[in-house]
Amino acid sequence: MSLGDVRQRDDVEVIVIDNNSGDDTVPMLEAEFPEVHVIVNDSNRGVAPARNQGLEQATGELVMLLDNDTIASVEAVDALVAYMDTHPDVGLAGCRLVDAYGNTQDSAKPYPGIRSKIRNVLGLKPLQTRLAVDNDGATEPEYVIGACQVMRHTTIERVGLLDEAIFYGPEDADYCLRVRAAGMRVKYLPWISITHLWQRATTHNLLSPLARRHIAGLWHLYRKHRRWL
Repeated sequence: MSLGDVRQRDDVEVIVIDNNSGDDTVPMLEAEFPEVHVIVNDSNRGVAPARNQGLEQATGELVMLLDNDTIASVEAVDALVAYMDTHPDVGLAGCRLVDAYGNTQDSAKPYPGIRSKIRNVLGLKPLQTRLAVDNDGATEPEYVIGACQVMRHTTIERVGLLDEAIFYGPEDADYCLRVRAAGMRVKYLPWISITHLWQRATTHNLLSPLARRHIAGLWHLYRKHRRWL
């Protein structure tokens, strides 16, 4: 993760959760970035539990979740903050994610139902959902992926933390659904971009341990929201 000059701002706190990376991340952070608050886990607790550790420590009016393979500029962070400041009805927002070559990734998604997941496994194009576009270009998808989400501290107070029963995916979809159920809006802001050096964590091998945990998370989501498609 790279926050560039963002971490130098007086009104920004940076919290890094190390999910037992096993590399030199922690000593590097402690030596080169002493202003960063590092929380070290002795095992991989999963995405939702690790993010919750950061959410519990965060004190700002706005909280931004970023994966460790993202690069965020000051301009992008400023634009996200400005949008949230001027749209009090929005509880959570995400921006356009691009790869190292500037290609847009699938950042705003429909509900991850069984039909869309089967298409994903078969390598078919994702289902297209027609979304209303606000005057400023924002849309309201089912969810924005958790690699980059900005939310209010009051959102966390009203909705609670992420569902730790979901080890890896779709904790981001679940949270966005809960934000909307609490009477707030979820927005996708395509004019703001952050680089996401994403590599697929679950492969087409449905028998791998991570894939099985992902499927278990989907099953939990379907039962929780009583929605399968």
